[in-house]
Amino acid sequence: MSGIYKSPESKRIMDKLYDDQLALLDIEYEDIFIDTAYGGTHIVVTGNKKGIPLLLFHGGNSTTPYYLRDFVYLRQDFLIYAVDTIGHPGKSAQNSLLIDNMDYGIWASEVIEKLDYSKMVCMGGSFGGGILAKLITVAPQKIEKAVFLVPAGICNVSIINILLKLGIPMLIYLLTRSEKWLIKSILPMALYEDEIDDETLRMVKNIFEHVKVKSGMPSNIPNRRLDNYTAKTLIIAGENDILFPGEKVLSRSKTIIPHAELYLIKEYGHMIRLHSEQHKDILIKINKFLLE
Repeated sequence: MSGIYKSPESKRIMDKLYDDQLALLDIEYEDIFIDTAYGGTHIVVTGNKKGIPLLLFHGGNSTTPYYLRDFVYLRQDFLIYAVDTIGHPGKSAQNSLLIDNMDYGIWASEVIEKLDYSKMVCMGGSFGGGILAKLITVAPQKIEKAVFLVPAGICNVSIINILLKLGIPMLIYLLTRSEKWLIKSILPMALYEDEIDDETLRMVKNIFEHVKVKSGMPSNIPNRRLDNYTAKTLIIAGENDILFPGEKVLSRSKTIIPHAELYLIKEYGHMIRLHSEQHKDILIKINKFLLE
């Protein structure tokens, strides 16, 4: 089967997972579809219709409603446009864009245009942070404010490193279907088992079993100062992130986006349950930044 799913049945299962995750959020929302040069794009719209427009890019090999769990609190002040990334699980086109050029940035820029905005507040996590990095490179004028959360596209580790630490446990899980190996495949990113809740286990299990997993991330943006990019920017990185090492991400950010506000999450890795009580301070920081 062409596309991102392993079979027609896999697509059906992932579509149901998406809808189940959306139902669990227990929010009012609207589905909208826009056409782009790269393919049809689905967006979940929720929040305050008179609020500040916020464009949200989810992580790779994941879904919009799973990512929205951490940001439903923003619905009071923001009109959230949570976009399904093309080539990833969701209801957008299944064709994958190239990760080593500016396609994702051009696509994101077109999404803003098709939503009839000249500029928007944007937030992206992990792969979605890489999309946002490409966007500020190709269309800096379209960013009102930006939040990067454990982002790709600034200082990625090598793909070999990712495959060694994540690929082997994933393959053993697919051979054994043992929950022990499912957890082992997540732990390098989560670091602590209490960061892995039931919904995360369900998400990762279904991704491994039904999706052609992508190991590549949006490539690092060019090593030059983005002098034409002046929007207020917050970059949050995990100190022990195995995909995008926190101190290296923030160090390079100082060079290419010198005006950015930088924040290092001490002792944590890539997967962080922001909606949990122990990370409430991070959500408060994001909310304060977005509203100030």
